Amino acid sequence: MLPHEKSLVKRLEGKPFALIGINSDGESDVVKKILADNQITWRQAIDVSTSGKLASAWNVNGWPTIYVLDHKGVIRYRDVRDEEMEEAVMKLLAEMDGK
Repeated sequence: MLPHEKSLVKRLEGKPFALIGINSDGESDVVKKILADNQITWRQAIDVSTSGKLASAWNVNGWPTIYVLDHKGVIRYRDVRDEEMEEAVMKLLAEMDGK
């Protein structure tokens, strides 16, 4: 999953697209090392677990949970990965462009 996300972020640079992670791997220094080691460049929030504040607010029961939101902030897809996630993102970008 991670290589595909990296590729998608790179290809959609400059487009109205953002990938945001919620990370539960520990304190900020631990997370920073994980991000650096894996060359993860997108924004991350740190939450303690699926019972943390962010996870609870978004009904996350396990990692990874993926939400794809449209330009209005409406959740349009959940738990899509790899090519399916890319298709969802591309469909919403095209929708936004009126295509």
